[in-house]
Amino acid sequence: MGIEGGRGDFEWVYNDQPHTSRRKEILAKYPEIKSLMGPDPQLKWVVSGMVLTQLLACYLVHDLSWKWVLFWAYAFGGCINHSLTLAIHDISHNVAFGNKQARWNRWFAMFANLPIGLPYSASFKKYHIDHHRYLGGDGLDVDVPTDLEGWFFCTPLRKVVWLFLQPFFYALRPLVVNPKPVSRLEALNAMVQLVADILIYYLWGLKPVLYLISGSILCMGLHPISGHFIAEHYMFLKGHETYSYYGPLNLITFNVGYHMEHHDFPSIPGSRLPLVKKMAAEYYDFLPQHTSWVRVLWDFVFDDSIGPYARIKRHYKLVKSE
Repeated sequence: MGIEGGRGDFEWVYNDQPHTSRRKEILAKYPEIKSLMGPDPQLKWVVSGMVLTQLLACYLVHDLSWKWVLFWAYAFGGCINHSLTLAIHDISHNVAFGNKQARWNRWFAMFANLPIGLPYSASFKKYHIDHHRYLGGDGLDVDVPTDLEGWFFCTPLRKVVWLFLQPFFYALRPLVVNPKPVSRLEALNAMVQLVADILIYYLWGLKPVLYLISGSILCMGLHPISGHFIAEHYMFLKGHETYSYYGPLNLITFNVGYHMEHHDFPSIPGSRLPLVKKMAAEYYDFLPQHTSWVRVLWDFVFDDSIGPYARIKRHYKLVKSE
């Protein structure tokens, strides 16, 4: 699948995102979907198990040779860390402890952040709100690549490099597109993460620390799980800006593949998104969808009509908040 106009500029539209109107229509027809909203009581236990697994892995890798440290970082630890970033994505919508316990959600996100090795959760929350509220918004949605990315990373080799460097673009792009003051929560996130890294270094040396950090970077770059970054909003078919994927990798990614459903109902935990699709099947079954994140990465690299420019953008009439 491809579109014309993968190079040269983004696809500019002058209507609102489709998720708002579809959410209203679905809720009017299926009001019982509201019962799916609210916290997922299992999430905190699943995440805690993943964090403890990585702590055990830190002990197990501390005597390995460097080549095996990097191998297990890519093949195992990085997969868990990428999954934890998607748990943090869910937690950013307050689905661990509910909206009335927002502070507990923020603290728990920092706990989920610990194996990632770098502070992530607080900054993600700050910008992810804009991604939902102003999907594709020029200067607001930092999920959309910059013009420089779209212009330069337009050949297969350059797109591979862009995929490999994707974690760095996600980290640095907000500072260019929509810089915001560093919050107290972000400072706390950084301090907690630094203390955790120092403690791991004190207990088992440098290898476990680099096992965690390198796994996070490698598995958020050129890795099958990272296909979801491209699958979610890159315009593989003209006029369609959000896509779902219903394959087996959802089992280890908190159902982030149910992305159409997630943007329609961001307050519903990932564990319940399959129920949304089941209850309102006629709204989702015939929309364009992906069947493989690996195929998504392959098409992104080798299809000339798809690249960082293959995103829908729109202007929102508002005064940007400080």
